[in-house]
Amino acid sequence: MFADRLDAGHRLARELDALRGRDVVVLGLPCGGVPVAAAVAEALDAPLDVVVVRKLGLPTQPELAMGAIAEGGLRLVDTELTERMGIDDAELGRIERRERAVLDARAARLRHGRRSVPLAGRVAVIVDDGMATGSSVRVACAAVRLLRAARVDVAVPVAPALTVRELTEADAVVCVSIPQRFVAVGRHYLDFAPVGEDEVIELLDAAARRIGNGHSLSGRAR
Repeated sequence: MFADRLDAGHRLARELDALRGRDVVVLGLPCGGVPVAAAVAEALDAPLDVVVVRKLGLPTQPELAMGAIAEGGLRLVDTELTERMGIDDAELGRIERRERAVLDARAARLRHGRRSVPLAGRVAVIVDDGMATGSSVRVACAAVRLLRAARVDVAVPVAPALTVRELTEADAVVCVSIPQRFVAVGRHYLDFAPVGEDEVIELLDAAARRIGNGHSLSGRAR
């Protein structure tokens, strides 16, 4: 059980200490993953950025992901689930176009003119506040690989064992807690309050100032 996302980030950072001093970029998944990622980035003295993804929810059960999309036009779809639920290509396309517009607008707001941190040749660590099915993290891994990261690791405070085992898109998966009984990510936090975009922007701004002031060793290759 984690007190909140900051506590989860501090505990996760201890599991990632071997990356300290390497050319690392920490990438948070907005919005809930960014406070966790910010704590990890500060502990590793690494730059912080976001990788923006958007879940594709079933029309009748929006909280159940049938896939995910990411920046750069990437899409990951659970074809077995869409076939079982009778989702045809036309309906899937309508859902994707709607969610793509939301994704693009969110990415523009969060970065508000700031360029993304270059990933080519670097170690990218994708951080979220937890994983359930892992669909968002999978598409994030694909997006990061297209940006030519030398290595892509995933780090989360909590996830079910099956999701961790099946996340082959990452070079390594680091997880603080893999509970025998997993219901939902939020059940493993005492405080799992929603994270707003303003908070994400503040965390990104603070990390950019830290890097800009020359406090990061990992940020030297930009």
